Amino acid sequence: MQQELWDFAAALYARPALAQHCLTAQDEYGADVCLLLTALWLEQRGQPLDRALAARLQQVAGDWQQAVCTPLRTLRRAWKAAAATDAALAGLRQQLASLELDAERCLLARLQQCIDAWPRTSTPDALTGDWLGALLPAPAAAGLAAALREQARPQA
Repeated sequence: MQQELWDFAAALYARPALAQHCLTAQDEYGADVCLLLTALWLEQRGQPLDRALAARLQQVAGDWQQAVCTPLRTLRRAWKAAAATDAALAGLRQQLASLELDAERCLLARLQQCIDAWPRTSTPDALTGDWLGALLPAPAAAGLAAALREQARPQA
């Protein structure tokens, strides 16, 4: 199984400032962190924006988030306060966090599979590679896209 997108996403998300921007986009604007990381991957690869592919990625991610990731995240967050004083619940909460990460890894694999299978004959939008603009919720697009791109720059 190819995991190029997962490796890229994991390396980027390990950067604290980038992770914080992603969580802000998620919590304040309803953005999908996996889609944001995918957008950065596509931009760094120089892939021209294809709005039909962007729509397909949003559909794949939305379905998986709704069915799998969001319920896990909601439960993990709901247990946060109680887990601070209950060791058994803290252990279960840690298992939820691990399961949530596995679900995100599955989503990134699905997104990469979708990208890899996308017909190369589709017509990309003329000379633009603004995947973040296409995949970020509109209210978040301007400022967060610039901040995410800044934090995602290859490190020397």
